[in-house]
Amino acid sequence: MHEMSLAEGIVQLVEDAVRAEGCARVRAVWLDIGQLAVVEKEALRFCFDVVTRDTVAEGARLEIIETPGQGWCMKCEGNVKVAALYEACPVCGSYQIQVTGGDEMRVRELEVE
Repeated sequence: MHEMSLAEGIVQLVEDAVRAEGCARVRAVWLDIGQLAVVEKEALRFCFDVVTRDTVAEGARLEIIETPGQGWCMKCEGNVKVAALYEACPVCGSYQIQVTGGDEMRVRELEVE
């Protein structure tokens, strides 16, 4: 389950930001997670709750914003929406798609005290 290491990384980023800004507590964390990021969101929520115990983010809400998958079809020579990795182009059926977005995960915002 790589969601545990992802949650640990998120908490490390949050703790670093809180230290740099001199905040006391984190109330919410907003994450952008791409549709193609291969992250099990409910597992990530569970892991986040576990790894935030005894940290400045204990009890913080985890808000997940899913961003759409995007790709460049080499056959169509155009941008297309991609719902899943290794899926055919929705326009021409080609599998020659290079992912251009929706495979990332980032901390978008923190709500702090």
